[in-house]
Amino acid sequence: MALDPKIQAATLLHRFGFAPKPGGLAAFYKDPRAALLAELDKPNAGQIINDDLLSAGEAARASFDFRQERKAERLARRAGDEMDRAGAREAAKNAASNPMAAPLGEAKSEMAKPDMATPPVPQAADAKPKQQPGVPQQIYLEEARARLDNALNADVGFAERLAWFWSNHFCVSADKGQVRPLCGAFEREAIRPFIAGKFVDMLMAVETHPAMLLYLDNARSLGPNSVAGLRQGKGLNENLAREILELHTLGVRTGYSQDDVTSFAKVITGWSIVPLKQPENGGEFVFNARMHEPGPQHVIDRDYDDRGVEQGRAVLARLAVHPATAKHIASKLARHFVSDAPPQALVDRLAKRFVDSGGDLKAVSRELVVAPEAWDAPRTKMRRPGEWLVGALRATGIAPSDVRPLVNAQNLLGEPLWRPPAPNGFSDDSAAWMDGIAQRLDVANQFARRTGDLIDPQAVAEASFGPLLSKDTQETLARAESRQQGVALLLMSPEMQRR
Repeated sequence: MALDPKIQAATLLHRFGFAPKPGGLAAFYKDPRAALLAELDKPNAGQIINDDLLSAGEAARASFDFRQERKAERLARRAGDEMDRAGAREAAKNAASNPMAAPLGEAKSEMAKPDMATPPVPQAADAKPKQQPGVPQQIYLEEARARLDNALNADVGFAERLAWFWSNHFCVSADKGQVRPLCGAFEREAIRPFIAGKFVDMLMAVETHPAMLLYLDNARSLGPNSVAGLRQGKGLNENLAREILELHTLGVRTGYSQDDVTSFAKVITGWSIVPLKQPENGGEFVFNARMHEPGPQHVIDRDYDDRGVEQGRAVLARLAVHPATAKHIASKLARHFVSDAPPQALVDRLAKRFVDSGGDLKAVSRELVVAPEAWDAPRTKMRRPGEWLVGALRATGIAPSDVRPLVNAQNLLGEPLWRPPAPNGFSDDSAAWMDGIAQRLDVANQFARRTGDLIDPQAVAEASFGPLLSKDTQETLARAESRQQGVALLLMSPEMQRR
C-alpha cells in the first residue's frame, strides 16, 4: 500500500533538510523534491558570503601576530620580574653591608600621608581580571556564528546539510594548535564552493588547504632525498597520504599497500604553507621544491613523473574518479542521509551516477533525492547533535543573539564544532549518539526555560511534523503541565530526535 504523499513529503524534507522554519511543511507538500533540488540550483549554493570573515591566510597571520604579541608581553613581564628580583637582591646586599640602614618600607616621614583622593579598591584574594577571548578563539566564534546563520536562514537546508556532510568527510580539528582559527575558512573555501560541483575540485582544494596541511602534518613533510631532507636527514610524514587514500577517496582496504602510502607521501612532499612571519602571504599554500622528493613515483599500479606540484595533482585526479572512491562516497552519503544500513540498491545507484558523471556531486545529490529508497526507508536515523540543535531553533523560530551557548551545547552533546575525535570525523551511526540522550534532555530543559511561555509546543509540533506527528506525541504534549514543559517534551520527542 502506497504511503500518503504528505507523509512521504514530510519524511523527505526532514531526512534531507532541517526541521522546517515557522510556517511548517504545507508549502512544500506539492513538490518536496523540487524544493530540495532548488537549493542546489541556486547561485553560490551552500556558500557563506560574508566580507567580514577572514581568509585562511588572513586568519593565520592574525593569529600569528596575536601569539607574537602575547610572547612579547610574556618576555617583558619576565624581564621586569627579573629586574625586580635583581633590585631586591641588591637592596638586601646593601642592607647587610650597612646595619644602620632602615629596612625597606620602615622609614617614615611626618610629611608622608596617604593619598585620600584615590583610596585602595578592595578585591577578593582570588580575584582575577576578566579574560577576553584571544584572536584565534574570536575568529572561531565568528565563523561559528556565520555557519549557524546559514543553517537557520536556509529554505529547507539540503545544501547546508551537504556542506556539513562534506566538512565532516574532509574534517580538520580546532583542537590542533594553529588549525583553530582556520576551521571556518577551510569549510568556506575548500568545501562549500564545490558541494554542487566536481568531486575532483573539492579534493584538490581540500588537500592543498593550509588547515589540512597543518592538521595532518604535511606542511613539514620532507622528501628523504630532497634538498631539505638531505640536510636534515629525516622528515617524511605519511599522515596526509594515508588519510587521502583511506578516508578521503578509496576507503579502507581497497587495493593499496603500505608502499603506495609511502610513495604517495613522497609525491606530496613540498605541499606546505608560506612562513607566518611573511606579512603578505604567510599561512597560504605554497609548493616548496626544496622539500619535494625528486624523481618518479609508483602509486597503485601507475607511474607518475616528477613534475613538481603537478605530480601530486595527477595522483589526486586519478583517485577522484576511481570506482572504489565512487563506492566509498556513495556508501557514506546513503548512510548519512537515509539509514545506518542503507539498501545496497541505493548505494549502487549512487556509485554508478558518480562514475558516469565523472564525480559530479550535484548529479549524485540529485540521484540521492529522487531514489525511491530515499522515500521508503523508515525514519530510524538519529539526528546528530548539531542537526538537532538547529532543527529546534528553526522549528521554534528562536534566533539566538549569542552563538556561544550553542557552541557550548554542542560540546556537552559530544559533537564539538570542528573538533572531531579523529581524522575519520564524527560517526554517522545512530548508536554512537544514544549515550547522549541524558545531555539532550538537559539542553532541552534549558531551552524551554529560556523560551518561557512564548511558544505553543502543540502548534509548533503540528507545523513542523504534520502527518509524521504520532498520536502518542500529541497526547504527551496535551498533558504537559505548562508550555515550558511542553517545549522540552517536544524537543525530546521521537519526531525531533529522528529523521
